[in-house]
Order: sequence, then C-alpha cells, then structure tokens
Amino acid sequence: MANANDTLLSLDLPGIKKLRSGKVRELFDLGDRYLMVASDRISAFDVIMPNGIPRKGEVLTQISHFWFEKFSNLVPNHLLARAGEPFGVPALAGLPADLQNQLARRSMIVKRAQPLAIECVVRGYVAGSGWKDYQKTGAICGINLPAGLKESSELAEPIFTPATKAETGHDENISFAQACEITGREIAEQARDLSVKIYNTARAYARERGIIIADTKFEFGMFEGKLILIDEVLTPDSSRFWPADQYSPGKSQPSYDKQFVRDYLETLDWNKTPPGPRLPDDVVAKTTAKYLEAYERLTGSAL
Repeated sequence: MANANDTLLSLDLPGIKKLRSGKVRELFDLGDRYLMVASDRISAFDVIMPNGIPRKGEVLTQISHFWFEKFSNLVPNHLLARAGEPFGVPALAGLPADLQNQLARRSMIVKRAQPLAIECVVRGYVAGSGWKDYQKTGAICGINLPAGLKESSELAEPIFTPATKAETGHDENISFAQACEITGREIAEQARDLSVKIYNTARAYARERGIIIADTKFEFGMFEGKLILIDEVLTPDSSRFWPADQYSPGKSQPSYDKQFVRDYLETLDWNKTPPGPRLPDDVVAKTTAKYLEAYERLTGSAL
C-alpha cells in the first residue's frame, strides 16, 4: 500500500531560489533558465490534500515529455533538458545525491518564457464547468451550441474556451473576445489555432489507444518574440481522460485522474474548504494505478 514516505510533497533546494509553489509544481530560478519540479501533491475541489499520490509527479512529467516530443514539429516548446540528462547547470550538479535522485524523473529544465495570462482550454465534449454553462445558457464561453445535448455529449467540432488564471480557487471561463483584450488579438488567434490543432492530433492518437480526451488545458508563453508551448501537456491533471470502452453520454464518465479521490471525498461530511482530509491508503493506491495506466496506454510502455 502507498504511504507518505513514497511521496514528494514539498521541496527546497539549497542555494537555489524558489520562485513559486503551485498546486502541484515548484518553480526554481537557475539564472538563464528555470527548473520545474512536479510534486506528488493532489488537490480536489481546489483544496490540496495532506497526503499525496506516489509517482504522480513522475507520471505528469513523463507524459509531458512524450507529448512535447510528439508535437515538436507542430509548435516549439519550453523544454531544454529532461531531468536526469546532463543539465549543464553547476547549481544542480552540486546537490546531494538523494536530492538529484528525487529530481531525476519529475523535473524539467525549461526556457524562461513569459506565460500568457490566459488558460487555453479546448473542449471536444460537454463536461465539467462547460456542462454547467450549457445547462444555464445553452452556450459555453459565449459559443452557442445545439439544443438537446446531454452531459458528456461529443461536440460536432472542438471549441476553444479560454479562461483566466487563478492562483487560488477556480479559473473563470471567458469569451474569445475577452481573451483578445488580455493578450492581443494576434496572439490569442495563434494560441487558439495551435490549441485546437494539438488537441485534434492528440485526441485521434489517444482514441486508438482506448482513451477519450474529453477536454484539455494548454499553457503558452512568449519566448524571444514567439509563442511556445509551456508547463505540462495533455496529462491526467490538465485534461479529462475517459476510458473509451466505458463511454456512455448522459452522465458523468469514469476517468483516469482524481476520480477515486473525488468519489471518496463526496462520502465525507467535509465542507470542501481547507484543511483537506487525509486520503486512505486504498484510495491513494487506486489513484496511483490510474495515473500509471494512463501513461502506459498513451506511450505503449510501462513507467
């Protein structure tokens, strides 16, 4: 059974400045580049749980590496080196061996890009906040959709539904016109077109491997005057992955991400505000297994 000793929940590196600690990632300053480390933290209902999911950070990083490589001909990305490859960074070479081992499979050395101030969300199915929007207005982010769609219905064409970025709490869905006001029209159009192209390519690939990518969230940044793909890509944290053989519209679908965690939390008398309750070993173990299964299905190899 999984236990807390298997997880990396927080990280400080001697002599290296930490710039940011997000829900999952830690960002460190390496001078002319960043070190991005995926922890094993897990959040649900925007609350970080006290115990993590073993190997989660490793899965997120390795899936991102897989997609970055796959899409390198479609869009440039922020990756300079995989952790474990020669970094060429003296500050990291001097770290203790146990710390280097912790970093080896869950980190990326990345370019110092300036992130866009919007989330680039693409939806191929009506789910999550999109389903809630549709029930209220018949539209998602101002895009009118056909009447009579059910929860988890497939859309005739994927739609681009940007959102604002929230450091804490929920991102807010916005219209494309609002996204243009934030980033400028040319950049917003570029980000939209790239997002839809990457999503369509990934969705077709994953479908052949038994996974429906219902929707996903991309991050882009500006680097040397050009738009590049940054952060994580098409992971179970940034996307809804559904098992294709269990797909049945008209209800919420089983998924490859935090389903076991959410299902467990819904059984508790907990008001969904911090602090989060400790997750039992069986929920943790099942969640690790789902993350690993997603990696294996997508890449065709075990992690």
